[in-house]
Amino acid sequence: MRATWKAHEKHGKLTMRSDLPDSVYAFPKQRKEPLTDARHVRNAIARLDQVTGVSDSDRELAFANIKKAAKHYGVELTESSWQDAGKHPQRHREANAKKGAATRKRTGSARKAARKAVATKRRTGTLRKAARKAAATRKKNER
Repeated sequence: MRATWKAHEKHGKLTMRSDLPDSVYAFPKQRKEPLTDARHVRNAIARLDQVTGVSDSDRELAFANIKKAAKHYGVELTESSWQDAGKHPQRHREANAKKGAATRKRTGSARKAARKAVATKRRTGTLRKAARKAAATRKKNER
């Protein structure tokens, strides 16, 4: 299938989604999955099998558009056809999640974020509201 995707930039900056032409989308007829940068290309290939309301020929066109956009933005694709997209488990994600958790534990960033959230809740009064709500629920359940 021949790709219909064309890169689109307006004065060096991307425009709003409503201003984008159909040629920027993986699914041009449905205007689904915009391919405006490398991040969007990676997202589109990851979600190709999740798009609803499209035919197999639309998916084939979308894959051709994603492939063309990936080449333009320098994104490496491991899939060779649209049928391969979303089918293979991504084993590296589990390892990366474990690394991230270890880093957060080592640096204490999770603890810092929790403290910051509590401080914000105290400042805005959300913490007191939540405590009152919990107390009311406990009283109600005791009856």
